[in-house]
This record gives sequence, structure tokens and C-alpha cells, in this order.
Amino acid sequence: MSLKRLYVLVFEHGARRLHLAGVTAHPTGAWMVQQARILVMDLGRIAGLRFVIHDRDSLFTSAFREVFKAAGLRIITTLPRTPGMNAICERVIGTLRRELLDRILILSEHHLARVLQEYLIH
Repeated sequence: MSLKRLYVLVFEHGARRLHLAGVTAHPTGAWMVQQARILVMDLGRIAGLRFVIHDRDSLFTSAFREVFKAAGLRIITTLPRTPGMNAICERVIGTLRRELLDRILILSEHHLARVLQEYLIH
């Protein structure tokens, strides 16, 4: 077993409702676009979205933004060094770390996805 960094893409919608989009060791712009497409296909289940807020990470490509624009959502990009602009998401990430990830030894991408999905159901 080797230690490696894993990345999680989570969308928040509604009052503290999360959608686990995916887990990967190597996020790319194409992977992000695919996760966005999957979320848009699920919009019937999570209707009522009006906008998407994201930071300035280079993984949020123009193709990623176009997926949401085509669905009629407004894109809001946070200003540099202003985590307060997306405070709800920052709080969710902190909660996941403190209540879950700091207490479990994650063995693989599949294991992380499974643990997160169980936590979100809880």
C-alpha cells in the first residue's frame, strides 16, 4: 500500500445537501467536465439550482463552465484569496475533514468514495 493524494469533487445544493461527483487521484479538466455533465443530467432530482460558485483553479475550464451555462445556470468565480465568498463550501470541507477523514484510514479511491457516500446518506 502506498500513500497518495486523492481529490474529491462535491457539489452543494440546497440546505446542507451534498452531491458527491467523483473521486480521483489525477483530476483533469476533462474529468471535471464529465462530472459536470453527470450533475446536469441529475438536475431533475436536484432542481432549483440557479448558479454555480467555484474558485479560480485551472481545472474549472471554459468547457466546465459551458456545461452549466447550457443548463441555464449562472457561473460565479470567487475573487483571489477570498475563502469567505464560498464560506458554505469551506465549512462543508472542514466538516468532512474533522468528522470523517481525520478518523479513518482510507485505502483506495473506491474506499474513499464509499465512505463519503455513506457519510452523505447519514
